[in-house]
Amino acid sequence: MHDVDGRKRKAATMVAVLNDYFDISLHDLRVLDVGGSTGIIDEYLSNYFGSVTGIDIDEKAVNFASRTLNRENLYFHLGDAMNLAVSNEMIDVVICSQIYEHVPDAKKMIDEIYRVLRPGGICYFAASNRLMWNEPHYNLPLLSVVPRPIAHWYIRLAGKADFYHELHFSYWGLKNLVKAFKTIDYTRKVVEQPDRFGTAYMVSPGTIKAWLARLITEWVYWATPGYIWLLQKPGVFAAQKCVTGDVWNAVS
Repeated sequence: MHDVDGRKRKAATMVAVLNDYFDISLHDLRVLDVGGSTGIIDEYLSNYFGSVTGIDIDEKAVNFASRTLNRENLYFHLGDAMNLAVSNEMIDVVICSQIYEHVPDAKKMIDEIYRVLRPGGICYFAASNRLMWNEPHYNLPLLSVVPRPIAHWYIRLAGKADFYHELHFSYWGLKNLVKAFKTIDYTRKVVEQPDRFGTAYMVSPGTIKAWLARLITEWVYWATPGYIWLLQKPGVFAAQKCVTGDVWNAVS
């Protein structure tokens, strides 16, 4: 929650990917970050986008963000990803980064994201694959792979938690989850061009890890540990005339 450097690195990748995709200035775009936590990513994004609103169900995190991060185009609210208090077709870009596995009903969250996006709008969707060697939330090998009853027993035995709440999907499950959108894959791009997309800290060029990452994304894409997708809502996108102001509880 308070890893400033780590969250700024993630935010830099978001900006690089979205700047690569859009052929207009990012300053003309309105952003909603679903699961913004302590607001570190949102503050970074506010340097580039016209308006950034971060929401989270963690009251302490939202209070921290509201108290410590103050910018005219930056807003924070306590909110439910499955019931967004935003008018239909009001948002240009939704950020949904490593969130789906924490939500009780990921499909309901995705439906809400679809609803609030403008036609042609984009959801930056960063998601972990269930078929990963190490579960990053608990640092336990194969935790997300084994059947749920075993995962609950495993996590208790390891002394990490009483219950394994996170629910990861496989590649095929993720594709089904976002099937209402057109999926634009940036996973291969960020692996192949780490300097361009700010991912060299994960896949440093010239290393064995970078070589393996390129091999996996090219030949066994379904086994890639995580994905970066842009989810485009059907329709023709046109930048709005005004992107200032808070979108939470607002009327379009």
